[in-house]
Amino acid sequence: MLRRLFLSLVAVLSFAGGLAGPLVGPSYAQDGDADALFDLVGMPQIVAVMRDEGLDYGKTIAQDMFPAGMTPRWAAHLDRIYDADRLVAQMRSAFVTALEGQDLAPALAFYGAPLGQRIVAGEVAARRAMLDPAMDAASKEFAAEQALADTPRYQLISDFIAANDLIEANVVGGLNANFAFVDALVSGGATLPGVSADDLLADVWAQEDQIRRSTTEWLSAFLLLAYAPLQDQEIAELTAFSQTQEGRAMTQALFIAFDQIFVQLSRELGSAASGFIISQDL
Repeated sequence: MLRRLFLSLVAVLSFAGGLAGPLVGPSYAQDGDADALFDLVGMPQIVAVMRDEGLDYGKTIAQDMFPAGMTPRWAAHLDRIYDADRLVAQMRSAFVTALEGQDLAPALAFYGAPLGQRIVAGEVAARRAMLDPAMDAASKEFAAEQALADTPRYQLISDFIAANDLIEANVVGGLNANFAFVDALVSGGATLPGVSADDLLADVWAQEDQIRRSTTEWLSAFLLLAYAPLQDQEIAELTAFSQTQEGRAMTQALFIAFDQIFVQLSRELGSAASGFIISQDL
């Protein structure tokens, strides 16, 4: 049961972009630049999709963990946890803070240009499309076919993923979020017959390889779908920009914002689920 929950959570957590390197550079950013970049890269729209993904995941929690399944009271919990305005504000704050002292002019120019806006539109549309289980399955099947044939487009997507270390960054984020969920669940007093807290936490770390496979599958499918309208040279331009100091700084800031919010959401879900389980057991 928990293993299926963990992998469902990874699907909610996965996203494109980012590096794990340090931020460096002199102070170039002007007031409002980071705010403007946050909007240019489509984060408010992505958060709206994240809310829908989170509400779906909350239904999975109810089906797998609550005797009564999905209830209006649990739906109200989920609505509060996944309040879009709150999430946008918190992610914006983390993003802006992470970019203090950075030269944002190149990123603003890249994402403000027609190519940058087409990239953002494709990512938002693909993420929303993959909320549909049929589209999700079809995208993953297409990605598997592309991988098997080792097509030039698949190589471009693989190069982008490797250049930005997207797999490992997402795996680490997924493990941290899973840990936060289980820790909050157990700390809240929820237990399972014959299963200790150590057993639950060990099960989190035991999922690393499976999470890596799931993340690899999802990222490849998502990026192939998102960047399908782009020319090969345009994908190469995106990869090249992501490898500049300014590109690395921006995507690192995105990872910081995502990681903070996902750990927070996972902890809030675990705490709410724990209280819900205990109240239903009374």
